[in-house]
Amino acid sequence: MLRLFEVIGKRLLLGFVTLFIVSLLIFSAISLLPGDFAQAVLGQSATEDTLAAFRAGLGLDKPLIQRYFDWIVGVMRGDFGSSFSGRNSSGFDLSRPVLEIMAPKLRNTVFLALVTAVIAVPLALILGLLTALFRNSIFDRSANGLTLTTISAPEFFLAYILIIGFGGLLPTIANVKPDMGLFERLRLVALPTITLTLVIVAHMMRMTRAAIINLLASPYIEMARLSGASQTEIIFRHALPNAWAPIATVIAFNLAYLVVGVVVVEVVFTYEGIGKLMVDSVGSRDIPVVQACALIFAATYILLNLLADLIGIFTNPRLLHPR
Repeated sequence: MLRLFEVIGKRLLLGFVTLFIVSLLIFSAISLLPGDFAQAVLGQSATEDTLAAFRAGLGLDKPLIQRYFDWIVGVMRGDFGSSFSGRNSSGFDLSRPVLEIMAPKLRNTVFLALVTAVIAVPLALILGLLTALFRNSIFDRSANGLTLTTISAPEFFLAYILIIGFGGLLPTIANVKPDMGLFERLRLVALPTITLTLVIVAHMMRMTRAAIINLLASPYIEMARLSGASQTEIIFRHALPNAWAPIATVIAFNLAYLVVGVVVVEVVFTYEGIGKLMVDSVGSRDIPVVQACALIFAATYILLNLLADLIGIFTNPRLLHPR
């Protein structure tokens, strides 16, 4: 038990260190974006004194290191700063806190990710088991060919194909509103959900199939075959209980990919989520919002990867004692 807590503690510490490094990269990369927010707001006719005063009001005149530490300390307190979008050349500051802007967008993204996961995870596991059970059959070859095609195609390409094919039946613009009912919201996100499901199912099915097939080559499976067990019994009674560790890891990794993959899909379908918010904020040079969105994506990805490691440890205690 002590060894278990030690491993969990090391994983958590590694996750925090990774997030700290990623926050440095995010802040540095965004600071190097071309363009000047003050120049964009005040226009080309603004004098240097006016630009300097405007930058001082935003804190953009401070050294890069000081700006980073001010930002990261605020993040640790739950304060991501204020958006630049409400500031203008007349001196009025109508900006809102970044968290206030992000909260409804984040709820929309979580809703889309959850709907996709509810559909994609069971479907991928069932297909992975069936393709492993009927290995090298026509069904197996067809499923592998189809999933290889969806993996090879970018999300935006699949999205446009679905828009062309189902645009007359389903909404092509996922313009959700806070007061919408569940069924209306589900109808609007149908095409984005199908797009993400195709990609996630392809990855998860192939990795689940590979995990099952790898276990089927184990000596204890050969012994089960020699004892007269059927193929179905071998998979569901002998292989599947030992495959939960790699399968759970596969699910966690793909859910992490799902959270990052929503960015392109949200932009294509004009879905008001955190991915579209980040893309729009890059265009308007709204630095605090871009930094917050990127950090949320990074933290979610790191957390789900950490969860995958912990699931692997809990389901396979031998990982606690590597050779």
